[in-house]
Amino acid sequence: MATQFEMVKLFRAELDLCKLTPRETVVVLTEGDIRADYAQAMMLAAREIGATVFRITVPERERREMRQTVGRTAIAGNLPVIDALKRADLVVDLMGMLFSHEQNEICAAGTRMLFVHEPFDILAKNFPTPDLRRRVEHGERLLAAARVMRITSRSGTDVTYQLGQYRVMTQYGYTDQPGRWDHMGTGQVLSQAIDGKVEGKVVIMPGDVIVAFKNRQVESPVTLTIKAGHVTAIEGDGMDAALMADFMESFDDPRAYAVSHIGWGLLGSATWYDNVITDTRPLEIGVNSLSYHGNVLFSLGPNSELGGNNDTACHLDIPLRKATLTLDGQVIVDNGRMAIPEMQFTPAPAH
Repeated sequence: MATQFEMVKLFRAELDLCKLTPRETVVVLTEGDIRADYAQAMMLAAREIGATVFRITVPERERREMRQTVGRTAIAGNLPVIDALKRADLVVDLMGMLFSHEQNEICAAGTRMLFVHEPFDILAKNFPTPDLRRRVEHGERLLAAARVMRITSRSGTDVTYQLGQYRVMTQYGYTDQPGRWDHMGTGQVLSQAIDGKVEGKVVIMPGDVIVAFKNRQVESPVTLTIKAGHVTAIEGDGMDAALMADFMESFDDPRAYAVSHIGWGLLGSATWYDNVITDTRPLEIGVNSLSYHGNVLFSLGPNSELGGNNDTACHLDIPLRKATLTLDGQVIVDNGRMAIPEMQFTPAPAH
């Protein structure tokens, strides 16, 4: 278990990357007593810099399981809290506002927002660097210029995305620009197809991860048929296909089957097998699975993070382990390995 000294030290380094200054105001947002230790350490780190800092704590929601919380926040309709967050220079979100209208509204006001969620050892292991930002922003330029993305694999995946309607979203673990949201401990580049312009087949194979299922690694193949941007069939003989089909059906929302963001991971410190070598911990999102270097991140459900109007509560992130991704015919990820030298990760030499 990390000490407060260790937390303050790490969070001070994070706030330095966010270019927090003594003239700025920081709000630390929490829900109940969840991550109260993070909140205290983050406030101490901000105070070391000389910034004005305070904490807003809202009552904990009655039901917090993932199925209930995607895009649904504990500050919905709480106008005084939302107004205070919009007036801050930096919001440290320890509650979780992913895919919410409130997050979009606050960032649109120019507030930069940092989502901090993972266990401390993961935050330390995946601590961001300017080099990660460089590699992510190189990917951003390539993705922004592309008009056709194709994902294939030796297991049978072959799906095509027509691009150009939505912006590119980058995550490199810190935020130093007005209105920017980022997620500490991640490293990826993402966008989305033109509405309705995804066609093909995705084969989810053993070793791929369904993040919403407590980072469950798939054990039996699942084949998704995609037409006009929606999954029209979920097929497979094993438990994984049944779990996925029944979970999505339980929302009784046709928007759950919409294809959402797509991109690739660039975080060299992350591993696809992290969840099998560490203890399962509550409320862990699974940034290692989402961001490990060379994954292709396929997803279904909401697209509000990228400016779309699908706010379904059913969200499935599915990092594909050995896929090939091309942009306008140029190979970006080749069977799970980065093919572009400017985005390749070189591990630091062991001491």
